[in-house]
Amino acid sequence: MDLSSHEREVSRVATTIRVQASRGGPVRIDKGGVSHFVPVPGDPRERATPIDASRLRRVLTIDPERRVCVAEPGVTFAELVPRTLEHGLVPAVVPELEDITLGGAVAGCSIESSSYRHGGFHDGCLEYEVISGDGQIVTCSREKEPSLFDMIHGSYGTLGVLSRLTFELVPAKRFVRMEYRRFDHFDAFNAAMVERCKAGDFEFVDGIVHGPRDFVLCLGAFVDDAPYTSSYRWLDIYYKSTRGRTDDFLSTPDYFFRYDAECHWLSRTVPGLETRPVRWLVGRHVLGSRNLIRWSKRLDRVLGLKSRPDVVCDVFVPQRNFGAFYEWYERDFDFWPLWVVPYRMPRPYPWIRESHARHGDELWIDCAVYGKPNDDPRVDGSEVLEQKTYELGGVKTLISRNHYTEERFWQIYDRERYEAAKRRLDPHGVFPGLYEKAHRVRKS
Repeated sequence: MDLSSHEREVSRVATTIRVQASRGGPVRIDKGGVSHFVPVPGDPRERATPIDASRLRRVLTIDPERRVCVAEPGVTFAELVPRTLEHGLVPAVVPELEDITLGGAVAGCSIESSSYRHGGFHDGCLEYEVISGDGQIVTCSREKEPSLFDMIHGSYGTLGVLSRLTFELVPAKRFVRMEYRRFDHFDAFNAAMVERCKAGDFEFVDGIVHGPRDFVLCLGAFVDDAPYTSSYRWLDIYYKSTRGRTDDFLSTPDYFFRYDAECHWLSRTVPGLETRPVRWLVGRHVLGSRNLIRWSKRLDRVLGLKSRPDVVCDVFVPQRNFGAFYEWYERDFDFWPLWVVPYRMPRPYPWIRESHARHGDELWIDCAVYGKPNDDPRVDGSEVLEQKTYELGGVKTLISRNHYTEERFWQIYDRERYEAAKRRLDPHGVFPGLYEKAHRVRKS
């Protein structure tokens, strides 16, 4: 572990924060690469002073015997997975887009098809090193300052700069065999998904709802060998393949990042980009989450001409209310595909207010809506989705447009615990508050 280089870089960032704290004014963490906050035209965060943490992007050590990795927050999962696979190991949860960073997965809400077993990436984390708003270096874990450790997840960079993570690894193999099971009714699909989660006989469980009578349960297992491998990084499209195939084989990295080429299905918003001739000509320059997000930022002014941005959001609904959510979604929301990911919450997250999470469900269902047009002047689809999620005791990610009043926001998020962590880590308010950062734009 090159601790000397790490400590020098942490010291530099801490000094920058102390200087900025003395000057005042809003700041933001610049981790380098692309931001996975959904682009919103006129985002006020872009006017804040950046704190450059872009050099905190090294894997510091991998311990195959203990199955533990120590790394800096700017490491992307695409960079990490090949390193750990050399030892037959991977993080328990690998988010689906290549450029998501370790720090971003902790600060936000990371999910994937292994989440029915492991929860989020943060649930496998053992220790964080954080640079506070007054330039102090704070180390926390479940044993040391557990109240801080618990609140780093879901804080979206509002408490400090995450500078080092220690996290668990799990055994992996070179390939993943996929099995696709089709259903034409929601009840059968949902029952089969819950059954597989209870049985635990696959490493990966998720689903794609292509339409009201077209459900696909996607089941994956690590295997040592594969008779062939498919790739969905250029000409072929993963989510479409699930409608026609009964099984498939992918290399483990290609499975983890199977949605990256389309940035889920956002590529279909670009005319022709899902056709093979266009993909052959320009796909390598346009496809992929990094490219698509960068293009969306370049087109900020054009996107600003829209009455509203498209709906791009993940919402978590308690499994017991998933049927009610889906009934409403099919009838009123009517946008496909819908990505469905079962998510095990090993214990209630402290940043969720106890009165909101009182149902005590361990299994939640993440429903990912990507790219629904939102140009109906009579209704804002983003706000309607947010309201329905709240009604059903769910929680939405905060990376997109948010409409909560301050009162409603703190009925979901635990204000007392958040503000206690804020006082400890950012007593002078160098970083924005969670409510203020989440409510970037209110555009109708």
